Amino acid sequence: SPMANLMLSVMGSFAEFERALIRERQREGITLAKQHGAYRGRKRSLNSEQVTELKRRVMAGEQKTLIARNFGISRETLYQYLKMVD
Repeated sequence: SPMANLMLSVMGSFAEFERALIRERQREGITLAKQHGAYRGRKRSLNSEQVTELKRRVMAGEQKTLIARNFGISRETLYQYLKMVD
């Protein structure tokens, strides 16, 4: 019926409005948390000495899979460390 459609539309609009407000407050909270240093990211798997050793071994021609296994990291992580600029 037309009245049921109207009520459903109004309820849907309120739900959408409420969700938008929640997302806005969430974004504000994340921004404040970042300012206070709460979002620092994951701790690095290797220290700077290990990264230097990793790069040296890659330049020497060792297999990347073997190097990654020796350091206990994935190949993808190894490639990320190789992309890093010191």
